[in-house]
Formats: sequence, structure tokens, C-alpha cells
Amino acid sequence: MRIDSGKFKGRRLIENKYDHIRPTTDKVRQALFVKLQFFLPGKSVLDLFCGTGAIGIEALSRGAEKVVFVDKDIRSVDMTKKNLKTMGIETKVYKCDAMIFLDKCEEKFDLIILDPPYKSGLYEKVLAKIFEKKLLAEEGIIVCEHDSRDTFDYGDFEVFDEKKYGNITLTYLR
Repeated sequence: MRIDSGKFKGRRLIENKYDHIRPTTDKVRQALFVKLQFFLPGKSVLDLFCGTGAIGIEALSRGAEKVVFVDKDIRSVDMTKKNLKTMGIETKVYKCDAMIFLDKCEEKFDLIILDPPYKSGLYEKVLAKIFEKKLLAEEGIIVCEHDSRDTFDYGDFEVFDEKKYGNITLTYLR
């Protein structure tokens, strides 16, 4: 897997060797960042359930000012840290349950990327906590990556776009 665009364009990420990590496909990642290309520069991003860190690293490559990475699995955290190190990026990576992180979080984010394990039941809980804690900036966006067959209650957030890429859907909320 490579970074598609920006200052780290073409740089390779460490090969994912874990079954529990389901990296976002290149096609979906490219589509996501084409949609966000004019929104992203200078923004603060939360990569929740970061897996390999590829989405957050792509965001930094394309001009995000800051990305916070969170995952509860030590293998994901280690892989994210190694990927960040190969790019020469220093930033926060938290080994923490998403709900605990959100409960303790005090900062607002312009972009929140949600890609929890499919069928985990976490989307509604995480979205409710983000709304309750007011963690999304006023003009901010949440992007949920999920199985195309799944439906969710997005609570107090409004769906403003949704794109399907085979069995993966990106749902954009504000």
C-alpha cells in the first residue's frame, strides 16, 4: 500500500500482516480524499479505529495540520507508529478503547474518520458520544466507512452524501 498524493506521495506503508486489520482499499481511500481535497488543508483530524494509520497518514500528506490516531489493539498501534516513523511524522497515537478516548477527549476535530470493526455495534455509540461531547467542529465532517449492507441510526448528525464502492460505503455526516 502506498500514499496516493501530497508530500508523501508514492511512499510505501508497512505491509499489513494481521487478519484483524481491514485496511481501506486504495479505490475507497482515493475516492475519500478526492472528495475532501479542498476541505482538508489545515484541518484537525481524528482517525478513530486507525488500523494501519493509512487514512490519517494520507490526510497529513494532503495537508491536514494535525491527526490524532486511536486504536485499542496494540498490533494496530504498533503498525501505525511504524508507518508514521517511516514517513518521519511525529504525532499522537493512543492505545485506547474508542469510547474511553472520546469520553476523556477535550478537543474538537474538523474531520473524524470512523472505521470500526464491521458488525461491532459501535457506530451508534461512537456517534452519540461525539455529539454529546461536541467533539466535531462547527463546519466539521464525519466519514463512516461500513459494509454496504449495514444501516445505522446516525442520531443527531445529518447524512449529506453517501457513496458505494462494491461492498464498502462511505457515509458523510455533518
